[in-house]
Amino acid sequence: MATIKDVARAAGVSISTVSYALSGKRAIAESTRRRIEDAVRDLDYRPNAGARMLAGRRTYILAVTEPLRPDTYTPAHMAFVLAVATAARRYDYDVLLLTQEEADAGLRRVTSSRLVDGIIVLDVLRDDERADLVRSLDLPAVLIGVPDNSDGLVCVDLDFAAAARLAVDTLADAGHRTVGLLGHPASVYERGSNFPPRFRDAFLEHAERRGLEARFATGEHDPAKVGSAVDSLLGPEGDMTALMMHGEEQTQREAVAYLADRGLTVPGDVSVISAGSTFDTTTFDPPLDVVPLIPEASSERAVELAVAQLSAPVEPRVELLPPTYVSHGSVSHR
Repeated sequence: MATIKDVARAAGVSISTVSYALSGKRAIAESTRRRIEDAVRDLDYRPNAGARMLAGRRTYILAVTEPLRPDTYTPAHMAFVLAVATAARRYDYDVLLLTQEEADAGLRRVTSSRLVDGIIVLDVLRDDERADLVRSLDLPAVLIGVPDNSDGLVCVDLDFAAAARLAVDTLADAGHRTVGLLGHPASVYERGSNFPPRFRDAFLEHAERRGLEARFATGEHDPAKVGSAVDSLLGPEGDMTALMMHGEEQTQREAVAYLADRGLTVPGDVSVISAGSTFDTTTFDPPLDVVPLIPEASSERAVELAVAQLSAPVEPRVELLPPTYVSHGSVSHR
């Protein structure tokens, strides 16, 4: 393993300068700091945890990595950032928000300089470079989301598969036999976001298990495309009697409005459920049944697990929070 001497030699500075740069105890020229960070990254240098504890104090800062991608649905993602920050304050912690899409570089920068005591990872991809980086760091870390490979990680999330099954069961038990799912924009699935395909796949699989005909369409950022997607779900015979929506609030509002434009009532003609939603569905006309995604629930648990790791090891795990169903009268019986 690389030592601090190796880092100093590669950066062309003294060992004390490396120490000052990593500890933040003294001001270091930006060009020098960059050379040291590059050397730390290239050599995969990790300060000895015991030495860090002897020398150091907690910073009482958690890094929150939330890349702002072109298709990021900002209201939902910022709700999680706020929930993490609120939960952190209960432990006297502040948060340092990292928003650049090149998440690996940002995390390496703040962890190599020991600016933070731990990491909360948001908007997790199925194949996320940050997961591999977290495994290599000697820092507490929790992912809110579940990558395909969760080995060695601590992850917390809503059980999206169970949420889909709960909604499908509600519709099947109400006598519906043809159901549709209006999902996120296609780009969200294509870039490998972890939770939309978990929900979609569970919806399709459980609907088949319950003997239902299930249809799926993506919800794009265009009212005309939303209308076309709803038409495809209704089918040429107009035989879809229940619509489940898992996506952005504006898309869901446009879908409900399009049903009304077609002369279809909710729940008289089409039952509607909003699933995995962070927004208030009682503001819809009519109010929609919902399987809510509550940012506070997973965020509070994630911060709790991150802070716990400062005192003792926490076994790698995937904690899936059970979903709940809230009825507002938008599902009718057939």
